[in-house]
Amino acid sequence: MSLNEYPTIIMKPTDSVATALKDIPSQAEVTVNISEEVSKKITLKEPVAFGHKFAVHAIKKGEDILKYGEVIGRAVRDIEEGEHVHVHNLEGTRGRGDKIVNE
Repeated sequence: MSLNEYPTIIMKPTDSVATALKDIPSQAEVTVNISEEVSKKITLKEPVAFGHKFAVHAIKKGEDILKYGEVIGRAVRDIEEGEHVHVHNLEGTRGRGDKIVNE
């Protein structure tokens, strides 16, 4: 498939992740338009389903993960560029309500 057959979206140049706008198979090469002037080719490490996220650069364990210019969570392990980013490697930081904070 040509690169544009796997559309993605990223909202802010500072974002750590892009979102797949259709199912994308493992090893597919996608072009992510980081800004009007900058685009980047990324090879996906695994399949990424429609609406799911993948890393646009390497993310270190403990690092904040940005989407839409906002922190959506923190990496629970190192995440490689092109890797699916979801609950298996991201911990939400937006008050899920299932954790009790001891004060």
